[in-house]
Amino acid sequence: MSNGYRTLSQHLNDLKKEKFSLKLRIYFLEERMQQKYEVGRDDIYKRNIELKVEVESLKQELQEKQQELDKTLTAADNLTNQNEAELRRQYEERQQETEHVYELLQNKIHLLQEETRLAKSEAERNAAMTEAEKERCLELTRKLMEITKKEEETRESQAMLNTYDAALAQKDK
Repeated sequence: MSNGYRTLSQHLNDLKKEKFSLKLRIYFLEERMQQKYEVGRDDIYKRNIELKVEVESLKQELQEKQQELDKTLTAADNLTNQNEAELRRQYEERQQETEHVYELLQNKIHLLQEETRLAKSEAERNAAMTEAEKERCLELTRKLMEITKKEEETRESQAMLNTYDAALAQKDK
């Protein structure tokens, strides 16, 4: 325990010495600063006035820049609003054009469907007419065959008659 007390006591003494040396150092630094600035006190006042003037001019410049920034921001907002309005107008125009084209295409589709329906009915009518014509052609072919057959029979009969006539004529001679 006495060892801990000695260590603490020693540490406390060291801190006191360091505090004293720091106080002396501060004292001498303050004295030196005072000597240095006493000589140039007028310079300090002039420098202080110059700095105040510079601060005021910088404040005024900052205010002007802020006003310019506000004007620019207002102009940018106006342009943005105008651009948005223009885009909205163009979008509405395109929408109307699209709707118009859609209606035209719907009408065209309807007309093409109607033409298709008419073409189908025409094709069906033509198919029916073709079938009827086919039946008529078959009937005419059958009749032609019958007539040809009868004609052939008639020719054969005629040829036989001619043969009989010729045979009779020869007998008569």
